[in-house]
Amino acid sequence: MFRSLKFFVAQTVSSETILKNLVAFGYTHVDAILEEGDFCKRGGIIDIFPTNFDSPVRIDLDDDKIRSIASYNLTTGKSIWQHHIVIILPKRKSKKDNFSSETPLNNFVDVAQGDYVVHNNHGIGKFLGIEERVFKDEKKEHLVLEYANGDKLFVPKNDIHLVQKYVGFTKKPPRLYRLGSGKWKKIRARIQKRIQQFAAELLHIQALRASLEGFSFDKNNSWQKEFEKNFSFKETPDQKRAWQEVKADMESKYPMDRLICGDVGYGKTEVAMRAAFKAVMNNKQVAILVPTTILAEQHYYNFLKRVKQFPVEIAMLNRFRTPKEQTEIIKSLAKGGVDIIIGTHRLLSDDIIFKDLGLVIIDEEQRFGVKAKEKLKRYRLLVDVLTLTATPIPRTLYMAITGARDMSAINTPPQNRIPVSTHLIEFDEDIIKDAISRELRRKGQTFFLHNRVEDIDKIGNIIKKLVPRAQVCVAHGQMPGRLLERIMLQFLKGDIDILVCTTIIESGIDIPNANTLLVNRADRFGLADLHQLRGRVGRFTNKAYSYFITPPKNAISPQAKSRLEAIAKYSGLGAGFNIAFEDLQIRGGGNLLGEQQHGYISSVGFDLYCRLLKESVENLRNAHKGDTE
Repeated sequence: MFRSLKFFVAQTVSSETILKNLVAFGYTHVDAILEEGDFCKRGGIIDIFPTNFDSPVRIDLDDDKIRSIASYNLTTGKSIWQHHIVIILPKRKSKKDNFSSETPLNNFVDVAQGDYVVHNNHGIGKFLGIEERVFKDEKKEHLVLEYANGDKLFVPKNDIHLVQKYVGFTKKPPRLYRLGSGKWKKIRARIQKRIQQFAAELLHIQALRASLEGFSFDKNNSWQKEFEKNFSFKETPDQKRAWQEVKADMESKYPMDRLICGDVGYGKTEVAMRAAFKAVMNNKQVAILVPTTILAEQHYYNFLKRVKQFPVEIAMLNRFRTPKEQTEIIKSLAKGGVDIIIGTHRLLSDDIIFKDLGLVIIDEEQRFGVKAKEKLKRYRLLVDVLTLTATPIPRTLYMAITGARDMSAINTPPQNRIPVSTHLIEFDEDIIKDAISRELRRKGQTFFLHNRVEDIDKIGNIIKKLVPRAQVCVAHGQMPGRLLERIMLQFLKGDIDILVCTTIIESGIDIPNANTLLVNRADRFGLADLHQLRGRVGRFTNKAYSYFITPPKNAISPQAKSRLEAIAKYSGLGAGFNIAFEDLQIRGGGNLLGEQQHGYISSVGFDLYCRLLKESVENLRNAHKGDTE
């Protein structure tokens, strides 16, 4: 039987019972919550940081009745969002526990009255609310679900884990069946059979990789330990876990293919640096592939700073390098004179030859084109591959959810990180002037993003008139390389107050003193792009502000409205997964997952589809292990 604790609003339960159950589930009673597995009590409030949750939850009790349940920010203590129901898993699950379709993928079963839900055994119904009903002479709370012809199903709290919110990626309401008709079981069985075939396809590349003998990296040597000790920030628990998982992959005999998913500024790069250093300590070369010239430049300087006391040779290939410089770097790379090469898609050119490549690190793979991705597929069969992302593309997200790809999630925000204050506005010179002036008063810097090169200078002139005392510069990708590099270095040093720029800043740019962002015509950007852009500010301890400027609401497409509403709604720390999932709902599953899979999702809902797929993947894996033992 699947073990879990279920708490919901209006439930009658004593605080003593909650505390006793948490201890039985392996949670630790502390004075103040710091990490997963902690809980504490203050008066009628119980705070819990459940295992595998993005953030802790706060249960507010009025005597012996739950008044509210909310996720909250560990740093500020402020509520992030409210929940009707929460499911809490034991702290340490036995490795022998097999996954099944009854295990919830999402720890929150967060449904509102009127939502469609999926019951694992009875199918899709409408959630009407929570009612107390007498069962065996005892009053118990039940979820009330409505089916076709007004049929009602009363679900006791012990079976809450069988119910998930229905997400079908289509505006058409799902089909409801009569209870007991048997149609749901037939549909589920048919889809489960098709999903098994799809699971086998997903595991084909993994099986191919597993059949190849990779390079087994040695355990950490003294220099590796010293390198890790030199990290200037306090590691978060998730960072530690991600590094341990990467290290285990590198030391195994199979080629690594791991995705590290963590929100902007959550410390993915440090894990990548440690992996790169480990590879170099084993006399292997490392290729770090990034989507933009500016990001290559920043990674280059950050890596140089981290390895300065060690004999590690780092080079960079991008358009800031002259043809002569590029030729020299490529020659040195082929001879083994370069340990770590950082660059854009230029690294995938046919003239790039490595003496002994051992690790490829890909930053934001979704930003690369089709041809680049095809080349990267070849690498995955030959060397260890580590992919970093803040907002995984929906296909990657769902492959990670279902277990078809190895993933490490970094959900813990760095200490003292504050969420970015997000505003949707129309183009208003007074608001723009006030936002920039506030940043100037605290001696900070501002990004003003305008993604049209043809009239970016006009926008630059408007900003100069609004704040004449500020130092304003324009930067875009069509500038001569050396000029763009000089402007970016001046902005990094703080000599420029306002950078009017295109999306050259979208990925990875880390300027702690820049904490106000304005994005013109935000309605033209994708949801993941908006989240990436917002991540350029708020990377330090100062309060940060982002303004997304749009035309009047009646002039925006419904999809653009949905994207903007989502970016405003998910503005808390660790919103990357929510953004990626919302993106999947807005764009639909058909063009991303295939029409056939989209049809299956519509029939049973995304959550149950993923659970069935995950179950099939694990069953196939276990069967394969049994055959080889």
